[in-house]
Amino acid sequence: MKLLALETSCDETAFAIFDFTSEREFTILSEQLNSQIDIHQEYGGVFPAVAKREHTKNLYPLLIAALDESGLLIKRTQSTDVPQEIMDKLHVLLERDPDNLELLVRFYEQYEFPDIDAVAVTYGPGLEMALWTGFNFARALSHTISAELVPTNHMEGHIYASLITQNEEGVFTVQDPQFPNLNLLISGGHTELVLATSEHNYTKIGKTLDDAVGEAYDKSARLLGIPYPGGPQISKLADEYRSVSQSQTLRITLPRPMLHTKDYDFSFSGLKTAVLTQTQKQDEITNLFKQELSFELEESIAEVLIKKTKRAITEYGVSSLIIGGGVSANNHLREKFTELCEQERIKLFLPEKKYTGDNAVMIGIAGYRRFINKKYPKGVERVLGRLSLED
Repeated sequence: MKLLALETSCDETAFAIFDFTSEREFTILSEQLNSQIDIHQEYGGVFPAVAKREHTKNLYPLLIAALDESGLLIKRTQSTDVPQEIMDKLHVLLERDPDNLELLVRFYEQYEFPDIDAVAVTYGPGLEMALWTGFNFARALSHTISAELVPTNHMEGHIYASLITQNEEGVFTVQDPQFPNLNLLISGGHTELVLATSEHNYTKIGKTLDDAVGEAYDKSARLLGIPYPGGPQISKLADEYRSVSQSQTLRITLPRPMLHTKDYDFSFSGLKTAVLTQTQKQDEITNLFKQELSFELEESIAEVLIKKTKRAITEYGVSSLIIGGGVSANNHLREKFTELCEQERIKLFLPEKKYTGDNAVMIGIAGYRRFINKKYPKGVERVLGRLSLED
């Protein structure tokens, strides 16, 4: 079967089209992604109204590009009018997006229905302004081409992104992790420890009480004068310090928030405050200071994540650890968790770095697994910015 996926939960507009040849094998016919990072840098973070505007502008061109690359964009031999029933539905769904309404009407009139069985779309969690643009467009598209709509959880997408492998022929396989397994989801908006007892059955055992890991990286970077997104640059500075640390004495100490609490919750707002205190003590923010502070920040975060995850692995007797989300691209964390899983003798699933950030491939895989197992929500009419894996 063929499935189209759409992701607009934050500042990336992304499409992907898949050909699933079996329950766990597929090829990707097209990947399209437009990032807004350059636009949001002047705000020091994602500005929701701007994200919505850019998503609205990018949706139709990326759809056409994806269908064209997939060989599914076929012109009609003669123009066909949109049936009134579909036209009425499009007007309801895209009432606040008249430009894309007009474009989808034109699409119906000029192109054959593409051979697509389902449309998977993120409906949460994320920025609601951003979610709505993609969700309504996907609903309208599914009506236009008579495909099943599969509302998909963004965080579940990050889990499945960590389970895929690709062979030399370009065929992807969705690996089947043993259960129970533990999922550590670390991104700009989330830090969660989630226990899975079987596919699609989750229990959140720990979460951040304030800032997420990615937020701590980005806010700390801003205090050091590093532009958004600051996480990758913090990691680079930390690696630079490690390369010379044998000849340096670290002058900075940061706290390890909630390291010794008996629960599995996290808190990183105090870490950001500690970074602020350290920067205020400096007469000059030198590159060496940035390296030292980045190193200690990364060490603090890693120590907390590792200790709590290790304890959960033991308590719940899990067979594997799945790590997903944008922060899973961090080299230091990848090394530390690889060492942990070798020590604990459990399987570690990490995403390829290209799939650590928000993308439509992860949404398509998660949506497909829900679709074939008939476990996706139907009749969904709104997005949920705080959607949980347990919902």
